[in-house]
Amino acid sequence: MSAPCVCRDCAAAFDGQAARCPKCDSRRLFRHPELHALTIGHIDCDSFYATVEKRDRPELASRPVIVGGDDHRGVVAACCYVARMSGVRSAMTIREALDRCPDATIIRPDIAKYKEVGHRARAIMEAFTPLVEPISIDEAYLDLSGVEERLSVSPAQALVEIVRRFESELRITASIGLSYNKLLAKIASDLDKPRGFSVLGRADAAAFLAPKRVTILWGVGPALERKLFTDGVTRVGDLQDKDEHWLVKRYGAMGRVLFNFARGEDSRRVQPESVSKSVSSEETFDWDVTALPALTQELRPLAAKVSRRLEREGLLGRSVVLKLKTKDFQQLTRSRRVEPTSSADAIFAAGLALLEREVDGRAFRLIGVGCTDLVHPATDPDPELDLFGH
Repeated sequence: MSAPCVCRDCAAAFDGQAARCPKCDSRRLFRHPELHALTIGHIDCDSFYATVEKRDRPELASRPVIVGGDDHRGVVAACCYVARMSGVRSAMTIREALDRCPDATIIRPDIAKYKEVGHRARAIMEAFTPLVEPISIDEAYLDLSGVEERLSVSPAQALVEIVRRFESELRITASIGLSYNKLLAKIASDLDKPRGFSVLGRADAAAFLAPKRVTILWGVGPALERKLFTDGVTRVGDLQDKDEHWLVKRYGAMGRVLFNFARGEDSRRVQPESVSKSVSSEETFDWDVTALPALTQELRPLAAKVSRRLEREGLLGRSVVLKLKTKDFQQLTRSRRVEPTSSADAIFAAGLALLEREVDGRAFRLIGVGCTDLVHPATDPDPELDLFGH
């Protein structure tokens, strides 16, 4: 019996074993037995920053492009797939990236432009469903459970049409993951980049996950991976063999999360609105301060205060923010993404790294540090959450 099929070029849906789409004659067809029964999607734009820059500079279409600092300083914010073929990766220093790909064109980030494209992409998604949960400027979850009744298309067709509009209206590409929950939709969207379409259904999820490294599961960062390794757990299948009681006893709340995720179970809903939360502490000086040692001395107790509040409320921060105010009352805010943490040492280290880049002889009247993008590990498991990373 043939599986349901969708054309990735025109979004037509049909059954049968045809090698070409009967509507547009495309060969870009996708088949899966559960194709039209799954409702949770994840859309991830392909090399978003670099793709936007190539869109605006067509002469770079076939060339390696790196978005980030200049030739000597800074890190790679994003890179195109041509650059990735040379081993360039996000967060790599620009110097190392150029060693690996000397022909790359370096472009300074234009965040305002990327945000504008991201907002337009979100508007396209919200035309199909109000249940859009942005994860970042270039990716989002979608709950398409009501789209068939409203628009007479299946969720799979809706996702294809959304990405088609990305390409025609915004001139960017994206990859699609479709499943029955957020965990698997996100995993699926990473399987066939760029311009990919992948599905993980109920019948194949557990078997698909079993041979994969445990890091494929949300919540398993480097520290937790090391702890799992000491317990003989390296593959998801090893988790599937573990008793839930043992996992909870060994890993606390995260143990229950691991038990469910390893079996392809995830009860989190797509949440259209995300409440912005932060914890911070700051200090205003009685005199102007210019020296790094003096500023560092003020930063450490502030990080400790933030840490104590996070621990008291059971929260972990995924970004550290440094706040400075100059003697002429100009306010500077800098941030750095970190592994989820409530550690005073981790908050201080990230804040100090940001501070060192700003101390250049200017006099400061205020310093502050805080954590944003907060999660509660017991109730809100996160893609990068690692309970043992703090």
